[in-house]
Amino acid sequence: MMQKGYCCGQPIHLCLRTVVFKQKVEIENVPIYSCEACGKSVVYSSVKPKVTELIDTLGPKPEKQILRFEDVSEIACLIVRLACSSEDGYGFKQAVEERVNELLDLLLLATSVGDMGWAGEIRSRLAQISEHMLSDDRLQEAFADRTCG
Repeated sequence: MMQKGYCCGQPIHLCLRTVVFKQKVEIENVPIYSCEACGKSVVYSSVKPKVTELIDTLGPKPEKQILRFEDVSEIACLIVRLACSSEDGYGFKQAVEERVNELLDLLLLATSVGDMGWAGEIRSRLAQISEHMLSDDRLQEAFADRTCG
């Protein structure tokens, strides 16, 4: 968990939680700021549009299922990597570099086989990372000393 600020006088932390939609769909690994003292939780603002977009695709009567949020959100993907890493010194910059390199390799593969739909999806994922890097450095600051767990 990473500390952000304060709620009810107590620190709040960024953590990964499961969000349940319509009591049928479990969305795992959604980054949420949570206060352990009062129980207040709020979705991390940088991923909130992706959560809303994902829920909209489920429709009003979704089937029972479990989804991994990191499969649609590159920011969640980076947070999961950081949270799961046991490597000493593994930080935000390294996670971003590794993920961008992976996506660029996949983009090269998608382009070489002529799958423009797949290539477009990969470009969209790269755009998520670059938009976040340009607009919000809070995540980088929060992971500066690898405080997640």
